[in-house]
Amino acid sequence: MASSVAINMDENSIRGEHTESSMIDSRLHECVRLDDIDDFKSRVQTHLAEKLVTPCGNTLLHVAVSYVSDKITSYLAEEFPSLITTQNSQQDTVLHLAAREGKDSDAIKSLVESNPSVTRMTNEKGNTPLHDAVIMGKKKLSILLVSKDPEVAYYNNKYGRSPLYLAVEKGNKKGILDDLLKSRASIPIYREDGDALSNGKSPVHAAIERRDKGILKKIKEARPELLRLTEKELGNSLHYASSIGFLEGVEFLLENFHDGAYERDSEGNYPIHLACKSHSVDVVKEYLHIFPYPKEFLNKKGQNILHVAAENGKDNMISYILRQDPMLVKALLNATDKDGNTPLHLAACYGQPLASYLLLLDKRVDFFIVNNENSTPYDLAAEIARRADAVYAKTDEMTAVERQQFDLKNNTPADEIKGEEADSNKIAHDYFGLVMTLSILYFHACPKKSLSELFPIKRPMSHARDYIKRMLGNLLVAAVLVAGVTFAGAIQLPQLRDQHHELKSTSRNISHENLLYGYLLLDFGALSTSLVAALMLLWATFNNPKFQIPAVVLSTSMVCLAIVMMFGAFFFSVKIALLGSHGGFLAVTITVVAVICFLAQALLVFPWIIPISANQILLQLLLHYFYYIYFFLFVYGKWWLTHKP
Repeated sequence: MASSVAINMDENSIRGEHTESSMIDSRLHECVRLDDIDDFKSRVQTHLAEKLVTPCGNTLLHVAVSYVSDKITSYLAEEFPSLITTQNSQQDTVLHLAAREGKDSDAIKSLVESNPSVTRMTNEKGNTPLHDAVIMGKKKLSILLVSKDPEVAYYNNKYGRSPLYLAVEKGNKKGILDDLLKSRASIPIYREDGDALSNGKSPVHAAIERRDKGILKKIKEARPELLRLTEKELGNSLHYASSIGFLEGVEFLLENFHDGAYERDSEGNYPIHLACKSHSVDVVKEYLHIFPYPKEFLNKKGQNILHVAAENGKDNMISYILRQDPMLVKALLNATDKDGNTPLHLAACYGQPLASYLLLLDKRVDFFIVNNENSTPYDLAAEIARRADAVYAKTDEMTAVERQQFDLKNNTPADEIKGEEADSNKIAHDYFGLVMTLSILYFHACPKKSLSELFPIKRPMSHARDYIKRMLGNLLVAAVLVAGVTFAGAIQLPQLRDQHHELKSTSRNISHENLLYGYLLLDFGALSTSLVAALMLLWATFNNPKFQIPAVVLSTSMVCLAIVMMFGAFFFSVKIALLGSHGGFLAVTITVVAVICFLAQALLVFPWIIPISANQILLQLLLHYFYYIYFFLFVYGKWWLTHKP
C-alpha cells in the first residue's frame, strides 16, 4: 500500500470477525438509505459510529456512499475521517463502492479532495478505485480520480491490468481512454505496493488483440512511448501483432515503431519469425518489402524465416518464400542453424509432410546435407520414427500405474529440458505426419544404402518373454479353432443345393467329383497343418524356452496357411452347392467375390510365411507406398486444389 496514505490502513480496516464492532440495525440503515440526516444524528451514537458495520464489513460511510446519501456522507467524512480509508471484508474503500455502485457527487469529490492518497488504495483484486470506475464506465469519476493522481492510470491490479489497459479492453467506452491518455503523468517504473505498467499487460497489446487500429492511432498521438512497452510472454507490440497476423497493426507499427523489428522476444525470435509462424502471408510480405534481407534475421537458434516456417509446417508461407527473388531465397534454402539443421531437416524432424514435399520439389534444395549429428533429413526422420516406435512399445507393455508415471515424467515443459535431453526429445507431435514425412523422404531424399541398412531387422529374440508367451497362447487358440472347423467340415461333406437334383450330364458329374476332391484336399490339408502347429506349440510350451521363438515363427506360417486352405475348402463347398443351379448371375458373383477374398488372404498371409528379415523389409516398403499414396490423395491433393491458379 502506498506510504503516502495519511491514515494507517491496518488500524482502520474492519476485522474479519468484527470482535470490536457492532452491527448496523435496520432503523439506522433506513435513515442512511433515505439520507435523513436529522433522524440519523439522533440515532447514531458518536462514540460507536466508527465501529458500526454490516455483515460484510461495510461501515456507515460505505452504506451512505452506495446509496448516494450525500448529506450523511459529508457528515460522516467530516466527523469521522478515519472511515474514508477503512476497508470492508473485500478490502473495498468507500471510493471503490462509489465507482461500482454509487454516482459521482459533490460529496465524493470532497472525499477525493481531502484524501488524495485513497485513490491508490487497492482491494483484494488489486484494483484501485480508478480500475473499478473504468470497468463500470463511470466517465466523470474516472476523470476526477485521474486528475488527482494521474500515475494511477498506469498501476496494475493482481492480474497485470492497469486502468489504461482496461479502457482499451472496453473499446474506449464513453471516451474514458481519451481522458486517461490526456493525463501527462510519467509512466511509473516502480511502485512501493506492486508492479508498475512496465511489468504488466500493455494497453497497446490490448488494442492489437482487439485488432483496433483506431486505438493504436490514439495511443500514438497521445503517448507514443507506450508503443515500446513489452510483455514478458508476448514480446513487444510488433511481436504480438505479427504472431496473430494483424496486418494493419504491423503496417502501423513498422511506420511508428520501426526499431521494434530488430528486437528479440523471450524465446529469441524477431517479429518476422513470429509472422512466419502465423498463417498470414501478407504480414511476411510486408516485412520482406521493408527488410529485403531476410537472411540477416536469425533467432537465438540460428534459424532464418524458412527454418521457422518449415518447423511449424506453414506450407503457404514456404510456397510464398520459395517464389521470391532467387538471390534472396538462395541464402535461405540450405542454410543451417546452430545444430546444423537445414529447413528440410526441421520439416522432417517435426513431421511436416507437406512442408517437406514443397522443399523437395525445389531443385535448389540439397537433400543430403548432414547436421552436427552427421544425419541427413531422411536419417533424422528415420531416427525419430524409431524413437517414437520405442516409446509406443514401451508404454504398451506398461501397467496403468507405470504408464501414468511415465506420462508425468515425459510431460516436462520444453524450457525445463536442457542439453542432450532436449535434443533427444525432438519428436513430432503428430505420429501420422511423421511417418508420412519419412515415406516422402524415402522416395525423394533417401541415401544410397542397402535395404538391410535402411530397414534394420528387429530380431524376435528382442521381444519380451511375456510377449512370446502371449503369442504362443494366441496361436494355439487359432490352431485349435481351425482344426475344429475343418474337422467338422470333413464329417459333413457339402451337398448340392437341391438334394433331389440329378446330375444328368457326364461333364457335370465330373465337375462335382473334381470339386469334391478339391474340397477334401484343402480341408484335410488345413486340418493337418493346424494340428501340427498346435502340437508344436504345446511341445514348445512344456520344453526349454529357447525353442519357443522358432516354434512361434514356424507355427505362425502354418496357421496362416491353414486359414487360407480352410477358406479355399469353403469356396469349393459353395461351388458344389451351386452346381446345376440356374442362377447364373448369382453363381458368377459369388465366384468373383470368393476369388478376390482368396487373393486378399493369400497376400496377407504371404509375409508370414517368408523369412522374418524379408518379411520386415517388405512390410516397411509397403507402408512407405501406402503413406506416400495417402499423402498425394488426401494431403497434397487437397492443398493443390485450393492453391492451383
